[in-house]
Amino acid sequence: MNRSWLTRFAWISIVAALFTIILKTAAYGITGSVGLLSDAIESVVNLIGGIMALSMLTVAARPADEDHAYGHSKAEYFSSGVEGGLIVVAAVSISAAAVPRLMAPKPLAEIGVGLAVSMAATLVNLAVSLLLLRVGRKHNSITLEANAHHLLADVWTSVGVLAGVGLVALTGWQRLDPVVALIVAANVVWTGIRIVQRSILGLMDTALSAEDVTAVREVLDQYSGEGVQFHALRTRQAGSRKFVSIHVLVPGSWTVHCGHELLERIEGDIRRALPDSTAFTHLESLDDPASWEDQTLERGGTSE
Repeated sequence: MNRSWLTRFAWISIVAALFTIILKTAAYGITGSVGLLSDAIESVVNLIGGIMALSMLTVAARPADEDHAYGHSKAEYFSSGVEGGLIVVAAVSISAAAVPRLMAPKPLAEIGVGLAVSMAATLVNLAVSLLLLRVGRKHNSITLEANAHHLLADVWTSVGVLAGVGLVALTGWQRLDPVVALIVAANVVWTGIRIVQRSILGLMDTALSAEDVTAVREVLDQYSGEGVQFHALRTRQAGSRKFVSIHVLVPGSWTVHCGHELLERIEGDIRRALPDSTAFTHLESLDDPASWEDQTLERGGTSE
């Protein structure tokens, strides 16, 4: 399936990031709040993440070729991994701005106007993040999901900053502003770690979710009454693509044509049960002892 159209959502993220950078920088300029400055810094990371997402979605949409027989879908993991790393960099920048202000507090100015401007930017991020999350989950795009989760984290960050700055206005406690900025930095680091972790799992060919594996087993169970058995079920996720391999054991008296027809049916049923999946089947004889010796992950290996 051609997924190049998903890049339009990366463009939406980029435009939204530019817009929110302008608004949040203006809010910081109006108030002098390092909390609002931390919010603006995170939006810069949103912009870089959006640009990275655009480039990797473009690569991931390329069809399989001689050098990449399984396609380019893993490129999406690089985007989410880089974005997770950039989030951590943003947290360091926020902390660097907040610590000096914590040591030497400064009064804030025009808080009402600054909060209104920042709130407008937050609403833009909320709308875009919900859109990206819905599309990312529907089309199994880790890039759009990572971008959406980052924007949602930014939304919660902004809400915390707005509350903190509002409390500064109410209580006059100036140190609350940098304290909120440091809390934002900690939350940003946690978000970045989770995004990087998911990218690493994808690059390591982690197995499909328990829900997906159950769906495959339900397909295989439909054939149990035909004198057919299965083993060596293995799965992996590569970006938007899901890969399933299975050994199919049939009576030794079956013809090649009969066995091949069964494999075609099984592969078709798996693809219908798991959209965007590729199934590999290996036909073996129930009557051959060698058929039972290759169930380990490494063919020819022995299990203890």
